Amino acid sequence: MKKNIFTAIIGRANTGKSTLLNTLLGEKIAIVSDKPQTTRTKITGITSRGETQYVFLDTPGIHKPQDKLGSFMMRAASDAAAGVDLILYIVAAGDRIGPIEESLMKKFGDIGVPVVLLVNKTDISTAKEIGDTILRFSEKYNFAAVIPISAKNGKNTDIIFEEIDKYAIEGEWIFPDDMITDQPERQIAAEFIREKLLRLLSDEIPHGIAVVIEDWKETSKLLSIRAEIFCERASHKPIIIGKGGATLKRVGEMARQDLEAFFGIKVFLDLWVKVKENWRASEMAVSNMGFKREDF
Repeated sequence: MKKNIFTAIIGRANTGKSTLLNTLLGEKIAIVSDKPQTTRTKITGITSRGETQYVFLDTPGIHKPQDKLGSFMMRAASDAAAGVDLILYIVAAGDRIGPIEESLMKKFGDIGVPVVLLVNKTDISTAKEIGDTILRFSEKYNFAAVIPISAKNGKNTDIIFEEIDKYAIEGEWIFPDDMITDQPERQIAAEFIREKLLRLLSDEIPHGIAVVIEDWKETSKLLSIRAEIFCERASHKPIIIGKGGATLKRVGEMARQDLEAFFGIKVFLDLWVKVKENWRASEMAVSNMGFKREDF
């Protein structure tokens, strides 16, 4: 009998949610960087194993919003927690419980669905750090299960699937068995480009960057993409471009490799940098950058 289950992956910024999603799917659909708040929108990942189809919702990291974009991101995380069958609450080994964690666990109780605690980054943590983290969080909330994991190397991912499967519901699969995400192709391409910018630029600049796909032409042999990179300050533009265009060229090379691997076709990538002052502070500008309410 076929079964399916919707599971939200929720946690603070930079706890490894997107890395976990990619590991569970066995395919990269969510961008990853060492900078917090990398994920900006709700991302759906789908994998089918045996008789069960698992639908995962990766959400922006929980943080105190500082602008309109931040508010959109928090709405995405909050909405994802409602209407799912199970929540995977991911924390990093060594994490403490602060106001954000207290608020999250209260919300879990209000929603009333099972919550599995995943203690991540066990590959770089001591046994004491892992044990103390499990104890701290377990004293605050009655989790359905607690699983120490490494999203990076895949440790205990089979146990995650076993636990999720306990709550799967009998019924026909929602998505085709070969579908891994419902993200639009343009959104995937824009995110792959933004990931490379996050990796190559200093901490201040990436959070003020948005990538918009302006043109998309595909033939049987070539995918041509024109993308515009928006930054918030005129002083950031030459930094993004780099000396003699070196940084922008490197961004294009790295993004093109990921795009070709994902789409299975040769990609031509044309990147342009533009300035839109303080776009994150304006709800209209945030919307114009492609962040629609329905995406959150």
